[in-house]
Amino acid sequence: MLSNTSFEAAPLLGRSNSTVEEGEKRRLRWKKVLDVEEAKNQILFSLPMILTNVFYYLITLVSVMFAGHLGELELAGATLANSWATVTGFAFMVGLSGALETLCGQGFGAKMYRMLGIYLQASCIISFIFCITISVIWFYTEPILLLLHQDAHVSMTAALYMKYLIPGLFAYGIMQNILRFLQTQSVVMPPVIFSLVPLCIHFGIAYALVHYTALGFKGAPLAASISLWISVLMLAVYVICAKKFEHTWGGFSFESFHYILHDLKLALPSAAMVCLEYWAFEILVFLAGLMPSSEISTSLIAICVNTETVAYMLTYGLSAAASTRVSNELGEGNPDRAKNAMAVTLKLSVLLALLVVLALAFGHNIWAGFFSSSPTIAKEFASMAPFLAISITLDSVQGVLSGVARGCGWQHLAVYANLATFYCIGMPVACALGFKLKLYVKGLWIGLISGLCCQAGTLLLITIRTSWTTTDLSITKERENPIVV
Repeated sequence: MLSNTSFEAAPLLGRSNSTVEEGEKRRLRWKKVLDVEEAKNQILFSLPMILTNVFYYLITLVSVMFAGHLGELELAGATLANSWATVTGFAFMVGLSGALETLCGQGFGAKMYRMLGIYLQASCIISFIFCITISVIWFYTEPILLLLHQDAHVSMTAALYMKYLIPGLFAYGIMQNILRFLQTQSVVMPPVIFSLVPLCIHFGIAYALVHYTALGFKGAPLAASISLWISVLMLAVYVICAKKFEHTWGGFSFESFHYILHDLKLALPSAAMVCLEYWAFEILVFLAGLMPSSEISTSLIAICVNTETVAYMLTYGLSAAASTRVSNELGEGNPDRAKNAMAVTLKLSVLLALLVVLALAFGHNIWAGFFSSSPTIAKEFASMAPFLAISITLDSVQGVLSGVARGCGWQHLAVYANLATFYCIGMPVACALGFKLKLYVKGLWIGLISGLCCQAGTLLLITIRTSWTTTDLSITKERENPIVV
């Protein structure tokens, strides 16, 4: 009897192990299928976001091009004005709207649909108030630029350009809020149309105002303002009239004023988070102007900064995807799925960065030719390509981690990380290598790389060590009684 029992027990044990192994294999296969599906969804989400971002970027860039064809002074003034507008205004508006990636994203995941419209209105009020403040700064652009030792004639031309771009600032702030409202609901295709149509119209408006009216140079920034307002009106009409937003947009409400401070607690850190990084790149351009052969150094750094910007535009879609997926899953109370979405996005960002690096490796001479016909610039840029490859890869990774921070509501932690890594590590290293060790432009960019490396590492540490929970208290309290669509 004992031998029979022992004999019968062995096969049963074997079948048990086999069943466990088969179950584990099925689980792993299912996980791979989920990862593939997640990657597919994120790619389909990211591509429209990239196109929308590029089209809006081109509206202001096309105005600079129209102004630049009027003469060298106009080109210098418009270029300086566009850079100043981005650093002091447009980047800040993008940052302020980042609060909606947390609030609307988690609210949508928690099925608190009505709150999305309330948060949108609160964020628009905040943007409008800050636009008034920034407009005052823009109005006094000339004395500020002179204080920064810019050329007097160029400063006067840039100041004139800025005054006619002020209406566009208000449109840009509202537009970014509406885009975040749509993004957090995974509505990404309509914004492509609402950015492409104004861009196409913009060519006609800019050409008419610059060449067929007495405005001339002033017509270029005014055309950008008009085109941005056209886009805002198209987006607003879509949100108000489309049936899919009947639960998330309930019309204008005074209730939104009660959530201004709630929104501001995330909006200000989010704006600081974006601006600190933008300003670091602009400081590099300024430092390059203090070097020997400043014309070559400034041109080279400007090309590198523009290259980094274009590369980031491609990965921006993935950053938005990470923010949306993470905030939606956290709103639903699924931190594990949020982490899985982040892991997939990180893999995609590294893959995309490698593709950009390969394109840069084989086409750096062609790319440099778009900016300058100088053989010296082309040669120097070729020597910068390996450093750009490193910075683009790091920037791609940190872009996704920054998106995760916005989705989780960790903007305040990201601000400390950006401040410490860029300004306590990156800039001092850049100055030491660029000026003390006389590595010049290479030294500046190595300093930036060290800042990006520390930033990515710090954000990764925050992501790993911080608890993944919903930030919005109203969502946490009201999740028990969600609105069902």
